Amino acid sequence: MAPPMSASTLITVLRAEGVIVKTPRSGWATHERDDETGKAFGPVYGVLIHHTAGHDDFHVVYDGNSALPGPRAHVYINKLGEALMCSAGRANHAGGGDPRVLTEVMNESYGTRPTPTEYHDGSAGAADGNDPFYGFECENLGDGKDPWPRVQYVAMVKATVAILRHYGWTEKSAIGHLEWSNWKVDPRGFSMVQFRADVKAALALPAGKWNAGTDNDGGDSTVALEKADIHNIWYADEIPAQVPPYNNSDYFEADGKTVKNGTWTVKYTLYTIVRAGREALAKLTALLDDTASIKSSLSSLEATGLTEAQMDALATKVADKLAARLKD
Repeated sequence: MAPPMSASTLITVLRAEGVIVKTPRSGWATHERDDETGKAFGPVYGVLIHHTAGHDDFHVVYDGNSALPGPRAHVYINKLGEALMCSAGRANHAGGGDPRVLTEVMNESYGTRPTPTEYHDGSAGAADGNDPFYGFECENLGDGKDPWPRVQYVAMVKATVAILRHYGWTEKSAIGHLEWSNWKVDPRGFSMVQFRADVKAALALPAGKWNAGTDNDGGDSTVALEKADIHNIWYADEIPAQVPPYNNSDYFEADGKTVKNGTWTVKYTLYTIVRAGREALAKLTALLDDTASIKSSLSSLEATGLTEAQMDALATKVADKLAARLKD
């Protein structure tokens, strides 16, 4: 029987395997479903892999909703290959599943795949998967078309290996949600058979050495920046925002003083730069037009026979108006 890791140990083993770990919420370590359900997390026997069926949905996994409260996983792995910590305790991620599969995972006694599951959440005799499994929610639409960026897949393998290595388990202690519940299809887009093969290859190397190169030998490899990576970066709210007028529409709370959203996405940043440039160009064009008009008017006034003092007074007023326009 394996007891769950402490929050600090969980982070330590993940980082030792080369996983980029982030803690977006300060209370993640005590964010769990133990008290609400009356069931403590553990003993643990394996890792369950999920897809989120959405994008940029860490908050959904962390907070949940009234139908299924959070946390909905222990770790959220985004398309940048970052592990965002959600819980070190019991999480609502697995639900009910096949007790035969649980036994096979506990004993690591199956072949390439566990026995096909015939159970789901609510089935008579179903086993509770939230107690024995660590859960990884991995960002993906789950439609079979949304790509799995290499950097994300590597993080998923390494995060799984981190837990398995800590407990001395083999790759057979890692299964997909679809192998646990016959109601589920996740993860879609790759085979759990191949995933376990990669986990096995990583376990055969020292911690942190495997990187999913073409030969999986732990040597250096180049990770291509895929379209999905660029999409995630484009919409990542990480750039410090400026104060009004060039800000996100929800920069302030309703009081107009308290900052609600102090960051920009890359997309919004470029948009505001272009918008500000266009506005500046429009003002400069208008100012040049005004200057040309003033020159023409002054030439006409000179022909009317105004005295030099009158012309100087008029020029001073014009200069003041131009200075005010420049200030705007």
